[in-house]
Amino acid sequence: MNTQRWMSSQFFSFFMTWGIFLPYWTGWMIHTKGITVSQASLIMSLGLGARGLSTMAAFPYFSEKFSSKTLLHAMAIGTIISLLSYIPATSFTGLLLATLLLHFFYPALMPALDSAAGTLVQNKQLRDYGKSRSFGSIGFVVAGMTLTLFTGAMGDEVILWALLLGTLIFLFLGFMHSPVVLSENPKMDQNKKHGMMSLFRIKHFGLVLVIVILLQAAHASYYSYGYIFLQEIHAPKYLIGLILNIAVIAEIIFFSVADKRFQRFSVGSLLALAALGSTIRWLLVFSFPNVIVFCIAQTLHACSFAMGHYAFMKYLIKNISPAQIPKAQGMYSALALSWSTAIFTILGGYLYEIEPRYAFIGMIVCTIPSMVLALGYRKLELRKEVLISI
Repeated sequence: MNTQRWMSSQFFSFFMTWGIFLPYWTGWMIHTKGITVSQASLIMSLGLGARGLSTMAAFPYFSEKFSSKTLLHAMAIGTIISLLSYIPATSFTGLLLATLLLHFFYPALMPALDSAAGTLVQNKQLRDYGKSRSFGSIGFVVAGMTLTLFTGAMGDEVILWALLLGTLIFLFLGFMHSPVVLSENPKMDQNKKHGMMSLFRIKHFGLVLVIVILLQAAHASYYSYGYIFLQEIHAPKYLIGLILNIAVIAEIIFFSVADKRFQRFSVGSLLALAALGSTIRWLLVFSFPNVIVFCIAQTLHACSFAMGHYAFMKYLIKNISPAQIPKAQGMYSALALSWSTAIFTILGGYLYEIEPRYAFIGMIVCTIPSMVLALGYRKLELRKEVLISI
């Protein structure tokens, strides 16, 4: 079987659903269920908290008990059941319970997929992680552009059915000729069973984790306020979707060439470049609040997000055993992609109310420390190389 193709199809089909869920789900609840913006925001915030608990605690626990294949299938089925529970839900409480259930299963698919990819790379069954991951970004763009056509013709009601259909496709593709190594149950060797805190005994794991947490947190204002900021600087409404997708296209290009072009770069070098690109990105948005410069700054998403994520995956594959990868992925997903983003969204919102541009320049409180730490880590890597050569 072609493992590269299987992993690419999994990334593509999952991120197609993510391209529906992330931009449209809050609006779907408001427009089809009749709740207020503040109620929807509270529901999604609580869901984000549940997502962090799921990816940091539940996912690593179950990854010790079941194979990657079983986990992917179970979480996909749980996602389908959660989506169906939205149909009868009409009250705030009903929607909140459905959202908490959904966030227990659905977002955990992301670290599960990256863990599966890491295992395949370590077993030399997946040659190019970046190439497969680029199909995920392509799926995200395809979903967003396609769904816009359907919502325009059929209304927001189609969003739920599109997400449900996408998850069914993901589940179906997962059953097709999945790699045998992913069907193997975790080895129950007691000498290899470690708690999550044991990750911090792995050399420099804590340092690398802090760097990527800061890098991902720096996107908080962009994710929450990028759309309304484009309206603030008078971007044409019909172009806003395209402008936002420039970032994803830059991400696709980076992931598609990363394994060939950046293979020789150390993790520290990649993290330092990611932090530099992120700092420049938010400085540009702050200094030149116009549509053209915003579009140029969007290309730096290849550094600020994609390069940082790729560097973390490279560190995991090189330094962490397959049994520990799900724990590391769960911690990364909870701390970097959920909780830190939620915290800095609050800071960004406070700054945005003072002056919209401040929400973006405020993110350098993350990027500059991450750059300093990344350069420090790079020095440690160079020192290690010198000692090995001696």
